[in-house]
Amino acid sequence: MNQENMNLRKLASSSNINAGTLSSILNKHKTLTVDHLDRLTRVMNYPEGYFYEQYIKDHLSQNIPNWRRFKPFLYRCADLDKLDCIKQVISLLMDNLMYSPLLFEVAEDLYQQNKRKAAELLFENVALSEKHQHSERLAFCQYRLFSIRLGSNQEDNYKAAILFEPYVDRLDELDQLDALRDLGNIYRSLNQWDKVDVIASRLSHLAKSLYFTARPVKIQEKSKPSRPLFTYIALANLFHADACDSRRDYKQALQYTSYYADFSWVKEDDDNTRHWITVFMGWAKANTYVIKLMTGDTSILPEYVAYIDKKQDELMTGLYNILEAANLHHFNVDEILKKFESEITSYINQEIPAKLYETQFIENFFSQLLYKFGYYYLSKHDYNTGFGYLLKSLDISSSIYNKKCIIKCMGLFEQYRDMASQETLLTYKTIIKGVYENEEKNSDTSFDS
Repeated sequence: MNQENMNLRKLASSSNINAGTLSSILNKHKTLTVDHLDRLTRVMNYPEGYFYEQYIKDHLSQNIPNWRRFKPFLYRCADLDKLDCIKQVISLLMDNLMYSPLLFEVAEDLYQQNKRKAAELLFENVALSEKHQHSERLAFCQYRLFSIRLGSNQEDNYKAAILFEPYVDRLDELDQLDALRDLGNIYRSLNQWDKVDVIASRLSHLAKSLYFTARPVKIQEKSKPSRPLFTYIALANLFHADACDSRRDYKQALQYTSYYADFSWVKEDDDNTRHWITVFMGWAKANTYVIKLMTGDTSILPEYVAYIDKKQDELMTGLYNILEAANLHHFNVDEILKKFESEITSYINQEIPAKLYETQFIENFFSQLLYKFGYYYLSKHDYNTGFGYLLKSLDISSSIYNKKCIIKCMGLFEQYRDMASQETLLTYKTIIKGVYENEEKNSDTSFDS
């Protein structure tokens, strides 16, 4: 005020704070709130949150914690991504376990607002405070931490799944459905098929128990799964079918696929029910084509190609399946690849939109698809094209630390090394150097396939 030759009334007007309130704050008769601080910071032309560390020291740590002041401050720190300040606030509160449920509510709210880093800090500390409690809140914190920590790194995803799995049974039964679904999907992406089978059995048992047994109303009100109950029964069968397919037990895979194509037992008949039935029946149709294709039945190729041609969002998945079958049974699909040449080129060369990388599957699928292309063209002695795809797959596999795909790429490269140009060999050497450096950084992680 002295520097700017500003009296109380002018400061109050500039900061849009009531003059009486501002006077009380300056005379220490009224507590400075974070909203007041933000307004004054703007008037002083400092960046948002500039005084937050000092605010913690002068106003939050000097008195008995007042949740009405701490809560809005936490939200503002999350808004500004001031994670260090959140850590300091947590340390002031967590000595008293009464704040654990309050911090949990803030964490959940921030999670829903997609402020995941701030939410992660809160969930971690709530879980730590309740580590000796066999509580549902502890389990739910672990569920949220599992979801937050998923990314493109396959090792990290595996670790997150292993850490969370023991907590699933402590969740509310309806929350367990989504938790098992998420775990099943992660293990599918990691090709952990024995675990997929186990998760599928647990999901099937729970979903059938909930669907075919009348549940108390209070449970239905307490939590609600993200999808209709019957879909989890169908999903369990889909998981089982995928696991059978991975073992090349195609007869059993077709049996499970027929299970999630039949919904004659479903009791509901509303729009949402009909939507999900249509979705699963579509998956069953596509997967039936794929399973038959994997047995070497090329007679269904024209029908399957026509199917994926109509469903552009499934085109790359369809081509992946066709290439896998072609590589397995050594049949020619040049005409099919030529038919979709422009779509393949667009997909392979484009920068994949950032939003797709929010899931843990896209890069993994992309690297596997490139490997299939590489394998196909190298086996046809089109070495230039084949090595191009293979090296790109190896590069992406290294970046997401997908050991299984890295080993497959290296094995295939060594098989055809004598056909590689000097430029190709140099590129391979550069990528392998990166693989080695990545392995050194992650040497403490065990990821057994």
